[in-house]
Amino acid sequence: MGKIIAIGGGEIGDSDTLLIDRKIVRLAKRNKPKVLFIPTASNDAKGYCDVFRRIYGDKLKCQVDFLLLIKERDILNKKAISDKILSADIVYVGGGNTLKMLQIWRKTGVDKLLKKAYKNGVILTGLSAGAVCWFRYGVSDAINNPKDKKLFGRIRGLDMIPIKKSITFSPHNIREKTIRKQSIMEIMLRTPGICLAVDDNAALFIQDEIDLNTKKQVQKYEVWKSKENVSIVKYFKKNKKIRREVLSESGVLNDL
Repeated sequence: MGKIIAIGGGEIGDSDTLLIDRKIVRLAKRNKPKVLFIPTASNDAKGYCDVFRRIYGDKLKCQVDFLLLIKERDILNKKAISDKILSADIVYVGGGNTLKMLQIWRKTGVDKLLKKAYKNGVILTGLSAGAVCWFRYGVSDAINNPKDKKLFGRIRGLDMIPIKKSITFSPHNIREKTIRKQSIMEIMLRTPGICLAVDDNAALFIQDEIDLNTKKQVQKYEVWKSKENVSIVKYFKKNKKIRREVLSESGVLNDL
């Protein structure tokens, strides 16, 4: 069944998220899983790719491949893109400019292929922009807020979380706390559902499961952390006011 791990942020090259990265690799349940890194949001930055290979390849012993939609756009055809995505055990999306990344994905059909990969059981994960992309909406510095240009705007993601409730994802909560909070408060006044403000070095794990009693598809949620004193804060509307609630410190959640 489908699995998504949305990481709020952190320096992968400094091993900030290593405890989370180890858990992601273990989910594949095989030796040397195939991990596809998609660095579109960083313009296919070579340094980012080198760091990713060092952590996931050298340290975590994965088979690492790259999907370079910008630097290799002249040699990548639809079949090559499809083969890379659908043959992976894990797809990891890097951080950067969320808006530009999603525009390129929609132009090249990567958005549809990622949805197919999810249904096929490929583990999907990523950090910052690579976490925002999986949700219906994201709070992003890549787009202006129409109500106040000093604030971050709302961006439309791939809407891949298979629940009726709308989820807006906001990364980097711990190091951009003031502007994130102000932006979320404004955005949630005009956005249904909930917003999850996720600190660097924290992640939300979402897994589809079949309930053995009802035989219906249900979702399992967990909070993962690679450092202490980080959290996920839920924003929601109640009685026409925006409320805040810190989710469980770590471990399984009953619901969102």
